[in-house]
Amino acid sequence: MPRPVWSGAISFGLVTIPIKVMPATEDHSVRFHQYHLEDMGRIRTRKICELEDREVGQDEIGKGYEVSKDTLVAVLDEELREIPLPTAKAIDIVTFVPYASIDPIRIGEGYYLQADGAVAAKPYTLLRKALERNERAAVAKFAWHGRERLGLLRIKDDVIALHALRWPDEIRSPAELAPKKVDLTEKEIKEAVLLIDSMTREEGIEGAEWATDRYTEVLEEVIRAKSDGKQPPRAAPEEAPADNVVDLMAALEQSVQRARASRGEADVHELKPKRATKKTTTKKTAAKKTTTAKKSAPRKPRRSA
Repeated sequence: MPRPVWSGAISFGLVTIPIKVMPATEDHSVRFHQYHLEDMGRIRTRKICELEDREVGQDEIGKGYEVSKDTLVAVLDEELREIPLPTAKAIDIVTFVPYASIDPIRIGEGYYLQADGAVAAKPYTLLRKALERNERAAVAKFAWHGRERLGLLRIKDDVIALHALRWPDEIRSPAELAPKKVDLTEKEIKEAVLLIDSMTREEGIEGAEWATDRYTEVLEEVIRAKSDGKQPPRAAPEEAPADNVVDLMAALEQSVQRARASRGEADVHELKPKRATKKTTTKKTAAKKTTTAKKSAPRKPRRSA
């Protein structure tokens, strides 16, 4: 079980919910050490005091802000803990917003909020159910690690999750990155939409065959092979594409066919019924009129002998 990264309370209105903040993600990346190529000696980072020219321990290190080139202002951990901000000891909910109003590019690392003790269980569950009922997310402010941050509270299964949000001024404008105006045909746009539809997975990411970290798996195979004195696996040479796609429309159509084939779907085209020509319609109408006239004509009376 991971250790809490912070403990405090959720505060909204007059309601206070004691919580513990738990990591919501794990990093399974393979970690490398730096080493000296000549003799395989480990390369380590040491913290050296530039005035005494000696290595110092963590208990000798403090925080300081550089006011000028030759002036540092020391700031103690105790002073940071007692900073006069309501968000220093609480995740303070300031508003509730629809999920769709949050730009995903602003969402950062995620955490799970755990109710801290039996007293917190009822208000915690109350907030969770209220968020579920009206399909809203909570926007909050909190202060961790020497800075105040913006946060997003949402529901994940039966738990409240917290995501760090970037401040508005931390998001760069993408305006200058957009490509210049290009000409697209309606047919190209429709084919691109068809490609998206053919590649859509309604059940989401979970359980997908491709939703695994193949890079880490292969990297571990390389490390095992080298530790056993064997040659590491190598990538197979790439095959040249079977047919050259010369334009965007051809690429789209070919992509749709491949996506359908990968799902085992047949390439079915809708067949529209042919319209009857004017001549055929006229003949059928005339024949219908003749038949109707024959049926409705009265019989001639028989002559008496």
